[in-house]
This record gives sequence, C-alpha cells and structure tokens, in this order.
Amino acid sequence: MDTNLVSQLGDLKKRRSWLYIIFPAAGMFFLFLFIGNATISPESQQKLSKFKVADALLNSKFKSCKNRCRPSGSEALPEGIVIKESNLQMRPLWGFPKSDNSSINLFAMAVGIKQSDLVDKMVRKFLSSNFVVMLFHYDGNVDGWKSFDWSNHVIHVSAMNQTKWWFAKRFLHPDIVAEYSYIFLWDEDLGVEDFHPDTYLSIVKSEGLEISQPGLDPTKSEVHHQITARASKSAVHRRTFKPGAHGCDKNSVGPPCTGWIEMMAPVFSRDSWRCVWYMIQNDLIHAWGLDTQLGYCAQGDRTKTVGVVDAEYIIHHNRPTLGGVNENKKNLSTSDHSPATKVNKSEETPTAPRKNKSRVKDPRVEVRRQSYIELATFKKRWRKAAEEDQCWTDPYPHSD
Repeated sequence: MDTNLVSQLGDLKKRRSWLYIIFPAAGMFFLFLFIGNATISPESQQKLSKFKVADALLNSKFKSCKNRCRPSGSEALPEGIVIKESNLQMRPLWGFPKSDNSSINLFAMAVGIKQSDLVDKMVRKFLSSNFVVMLFHYDGNVDGWKSFDWSNHVIHVSAMNQTKWWFAKRFLHPDIVAEYSYIFLWDEDLGVEDFHPDTYLSIVKSEGLEISQPGLDPTKSEVHHQITARASKSAVHRRTFKPGAHGCDKNSVGPPCTGWIEMMAPVFSRDSWRCVWYMIQNDLIHAWGLDTQLGYCAQGDRTKTVGVVDAEYIIHHNRPTLGGVNENKKNLSTSDHSPATKVNKSEETPTAPRKNKSRVKDPRVEVRRQSYIELATFKKRWRKAAEEDQCWTDPYPHSD
C-alpha cells in the first residue's frame, strides 16, 4: 500500500477522534449553561428587580431633593443641621442664659458720647420693656459708655463717622433680626418722657401698621414735615391736609401727604424691614429719598399700613451731630433727615463752593450737600430700575 495513502488515512482517523471528543464536550457545556440559566434566572430576576426599585427610589429622591428650596451654600450639609437665621442675644461663656425669655423686639440707634443724656433715657426705657438694644458708635467712643450700668447689657458696634443706615445695612440683615417682631431704628436726639414702647406697639398692632413712627410734640420739637406733628385728638393719623396748589387733601394718594413717615424715628415690622433692607443702597449712607419709597414695603396699601402714632409721642431736639457742630453759625442746615416739604430752590440743588484757598469747609454744610447728592442718585436709580424691570408693576403709578 502506498505510504502516502496510509499516512492520510491515519490523519483522518485522528481528526475524527478529536471531533468525537470536541462535539460531546461542547454539547455538555451548552447543556450545563442551559440548565444553569434555568435554575439561576429567578434569583437573578429578583435581584434585578430590586436594583430597578432602588434606582427608581433614588431617582425619585433626587427629583424631590432637587425641587426642595435650600439656602445657597448649604447643599453639602444635611438639612437638619442648617440654621437659617440668627439673633443678637448674648450667650454666657459657660452654662446657659439665666432666663429663656428672649427679647422679641429690637431697638437700634447711632450714638455719640455728647448725646449721652438723651441716649441714657432711651436705652433705659427700651431695656425695661425687654428690648434688645444695639448702639452704633459713630464717634468711636465705646469706653465712654462703661459708666452706665446698662452698658454690658447692650450690643456695641463702632465705626468712625458712619450713619445709622450704614450700620443697619451691614449689621441688621433680615436673617439676623428675623426673630424680632419690630425693629426701631432711631436717631439719638429724641426725648422719650411721654413715650412707652409697650403701649406704642399695642397701638401699632391694633391699627395694622407695618411702618410707623411716634408723633412729634409740636410745642417742643423741631418739626420738618407737617404729617409728623402729633394730632392731640387721635390715636393714629395716616394723612395730613395742607391747602395750596401742591398741598394735601382727601384725594392725595402718596407722600408726603399720606403713606409716609420721616426717617428720624421709624418703626418697622419684621416683614417690612426685610423689604426695606434690600432697598437701602450700600453706598448711599444718608438714605435721603428712601422715605418716599417706604410705602412699597408696607405689606399692602400704604395709605392704611403706614402711619403716625399720636397717643405715644416724642420730642425732636434737633441736635446736629454728623460732621460736628459749627459753633459760629446756628441752625445751619442742621437736620440729618430728609429735606423738609418746603425747600428753597437754591438749597434743593446745591452749587459748588467757590474756589478760595483761605476758606475752611464747614462739615455740616458738606454733610448737607452730600445728602442732596445722594437724594438725586437714589431717585435716578429708582427710575432706571423701574424702567428696566419688565416683570415689575408699579402699584402706585399715579402717586403725588
């Protein structure tokens, strides 16, 4: 037999023997997979089902959490540890406060040591009514108040030559004072012999006033605006009447005839202050012009929720402080408040001082000048903001 043929037959037998081994093995392998799938599949399906449920829950949680309102910056914290607000209550270094009767109202005032006689009377009166008292020291003299027995019981903040509006913008953020129902932001040159904080607030609440001020005793006070003068025969008044082409009558719908108070002794509800704080311009420290727009923060109809309380009244002594007192001139534009209703044309638009090297600037005149500049700036900003905000509707488009 041909040796080549024998060799080919041998190779063929070897291939067949390998095929006989491979095919059964492959068959057994696939059979094992089939049986394994048949037995494992229910558990796999159950696990898969659990994974799907968990995934659905996670997606649902993500969607609900995404829609939840969280303070900016707190997203990395569990919600229960986030404290959104604060207060001005002082805490002891160890232990706990002796009393849990925390104050619910705040009295804040910009002060200088030269007015300590009036400030002392005001602080005592408000502390006795369980107010938190906060003093803003514009003259930098904090130690001068240590002789008063109440000094360690009030908050002291000091910054040289700053106004109460500068302090308020920086230290009375709505989230800081959110625990206080009412915020009193007063000047220091006021007499409170006939004023009682608790009685005043009871009247404010019963009358539904969101923004208010006590009336000024017209016989003892420097009165700049007719509406602020106390009416002796009423508990509260919300408007004033004055004859003339630009006067006030029953048809007047805006400041200074109605819906208006002066900025020397304003009292704000918690909600109105949250609005007012945003309106205070960070760089306009005298806040002239703000008074005419307070009605926008009155939480309703300003002719009803803004008013002057006559039953509890104060005295405005009109002591000039900011910029110092000019000893050589009396009553030289001394008011730190908004301009009076009647203002001379020359005063309303101050001219630049004449160039004279020998002339010494009068600080009070410069303060007054800056106040008018800020008034014009604020009005310009308001007009611009009202024109540019397409989503805002003016509730008082036809005010005086």
